[in-house]
Amino acid sequence: MKWFLTPVTETQISRGGRLWLYVVAVLVMIFLVVPTLLVIPMSFSGAQYLEFPPRQWSLRWYESYFNSASWMQATATSLKAGVLTALVATPLGTMAAYGLLSSRFRHAGMLTMLLLTPMVVPVILIGIGVFYAYVKLKLVNTLIGLVLAHSMLAIPVVMMVVSSALKTFDLNQELVARSLGASRLTAFRLVTFPQIRFSVLTGAVLAFLTSFDEIIVSLFVSGGDYSTLTRNMFNALRDQVDPTIAAISTLIVACTSILLAATQFIGKSEKAAQR
Repeated sequence: MKWFLTPVTETQISRGGRLWLYVVAVLVMIFLVVPTLLVIPMSFSGAQYLEFPPRQWSLRWYESYFNSASWMQATATSLKAGVLTALVATPLGTMAAYGLLSSRFRHAGMLTMLLLTPMVVPVILIGIGVFYAYVKLKLVNTLIGLVLAHSMLAIPVVMMVVSSALKTFDLNQELVARSLGASRLTAFRLVTFPQIRFSVLTGAVLAFLTSFDEIIVSLFVSGGDYSTLTRNMFNALRDQVDPTIAAISTLIVACTSILLAATQFIGKSEKAAQR
């Protein structure tokens, strides 16, 4: 009871006074998470169609996924696109965040807003614009076109993550290194980057997930031998309700959770080592 009435902030608001906030937060989490968790038991159903709760348990839809050449090819394309997108978007997003934060350019704020536009503009409009541009450049249904389109969506994500880390970093440390003869690149590599590397790693993971989970732009620019996993999932749901989708969704949720959990574990390990 004493713990429940103990103030948790400088405003002397107790946990009891925040009870309504906790209740609302739990309800919102249930609303957001439960629909995703329902897919997991449905993926182990032995029925021909999606059903919850499953009347019989089976791994038939996982076997259907792993034994399908088309699903495996789409998965390989999504993994390649995700890795390449992370390799492209992470350095570009990091350089953009660093350059805009450390520069004295008068219109840096406007340029930042411009670079963050892909997060504001509806993705369907981006998909249409990219499609018409790719038709002229002959990049439709190519891996490089897919990576470039996904990188455009991932760079703002990396920028935001790295910018938040740079704002807590004292740039005077880098200035000291430069005053001792180090070039700007050397100072960034030896002084700045080691202190923001966790944020850069987080940005890389989010860039990969942005590409791997993206569907709208992929519907416009991918296809044939370079059709992505999410595109095939959408087409499967449109043409027929294939329970294989539940198995794939479960695997995606598991992989995403593992990646994010590993990122947090690395971050906590680095903080513990610094102490």
